[in-house]
Amino acid sequence: MRLAALSAARLALLAGPVVLSFFSGGYFPEARTWAGLGAWLLVVVGLLAERKPLPAGRLAWLVIGSLAAFAVWTLLSVTWAPIAGSAYGYGQIAVLYTGVLLAAVILLKPREVFSLAEPAMAAAALIVIGYGLSERLLPGVLNFAHSLSAQGRLEQPLTYWNAMGEVAALGFVLCAAIAGNAKRPRALRAGAAAASVPLGVGLYISFSRGALFAGAAGLVTLFVLAPRREQVQSISIVMIAALVATLVAAPLHGFSSISGSLSSRELEGAIVFVALALVASAAAAAQLRVASRGATGELKLPRRSPAIAVAVIAAGLALAIVVGAKETSTGKLGGGAARLGTLQSNRYDYWRVALKAFEAEPVRGVGAGGWAVYWLRDRNINDFAQDAHSLPLQTLAELGLVGIALLALFLGAMAAVAARAHRWAPALAAGPAAAFAAYVAHAPLDWDWEMPAVTLIAMILAGALIAMARPPAADQSSSAIRGASRRKIQTASTQTAT
Repeated sequence: MRLAALSAARLALLAGPVVLSFFSGGYFPEARTWAGLGAWLLVVVGLLAERKPLPAGRLAWLVIGSLAAFAVWTLLSVTWAPIAGSAYGYGQIAVLYTGVLLAAVILLKPREVFSLAEPAMAAAALIVIGYGLSERLLPGVLNFAHSLSAQGRLEQPLTYWNAMGEVAALGFVLCAAIAGNAKRPRALRAGAAAASVPLGVGLYISFSRGALFAGAAGLVTLFVLAPRREQVQSISIVMIAALVATLVAAPLHGFSSISGSLSSRELEGAIVFVALALVASAAAAAQLRVASRGATGELKLPRRSPAIAVAVIAAGLALAIVVGAKETSTGKLGGGAARLGTLQSNRYDYWRVALKAFEAEPVRGVGAGGWAVYWLRDRNINDFAQDAHSLPLQTLAELGLVGIALLALFLGAMAAVAARAHRWAPALAAGPAAAFAAYVAHAPLDWDWEMPAVTLIAMILAGALIAMARPPAADQSSSAIRGASRRKIQTASTQTAT
């Protein structure tokens, strides 16, 4: 009974992001309420069914505690936020993430389980992106709802194209990591290489510049964390395969932007379908050839490579923001590939208002959800928006220095956890750590925090990293370790006396 309960709970946890994706990504109150109840139910099941459910080590508790404190502070802001209902909704989101993280830490502790998190989240991304692509591949059979604001970009089932792009980026990074892991089964590695092809095409037709940047940041992180020849070869395979498939799909606007007659869209869908099948098969075959060689040796990187990678990613983000802020606006930006040739965005106006709100209440913030009120009052453009499209800036505006300190503590503690997990399980930790880095790189550019289906992937990977951050000896009971130590001491004492 206990094992059955744990298996069911683990399945529910790993399936959560996919299920929530088909409820508009959990964006609306009813879906996230049920998701929160489900997450905390999994926590209860884990506490009752696991023999030693609580995580060991101060670092794990620092991660969990900082996120829990962030949730409490968000809920407390109900007392001073301009719209109490909005503040409560943001509090719900933070409580949901705390529950999912804690459930992942409890349920993914065994090595044979936490190793499943990486392929499970890659599969989740593939299902979500595959569903979105399906109506473009089979337009005469499938027809989904579309919003005018999407302008043909990939939006279903999450209903937001940038969120779809971020899911594709997370899945692509995870697939690259799995394909390059010599300790994974060959069939899984080949499957990951094949899955990267639709994920890469999905990333492109979301036309999300932030998601493309996040994917690049994740791959840079992966290269630094897994500097092995087979990993570099696998990254090359998935990138080339995705690029080839994208080059086939890009000029077919019926597929990429859902434009034109049904007959032309059906023809283009068939062309892309065949191209995806052929390129994915070629990627799998190439990956099997790489896998047949086994581990091929480690590459020598500078000692400070992790710090250099962080600096490069941060510099790239800063440069893009500065260049985009100086671009001359040419009117409303379209939804197609032309977006990728410019950094123009309304986000700079959102961020300006966020900083203005922070100036009004620097310590406690204006209250969760309060940015929207300041936007209506201080905006310079006639654009509807409910959030600042940046997790750190929105946190600074709405939760002040206290909120941003708690968020920074959570992310800093997670960086330390990822480093420790990489020390004890380098092959398994590289992919989840790289995908979490991709999530963090995208968070300053969009409202991933308000889209639970996206953030749940990151939280589950974070829980897996916490599980990996224990040394192999931690799987043994502390009493057994202490007993073995006492026996060694007694034996040495006896030999000395003799």
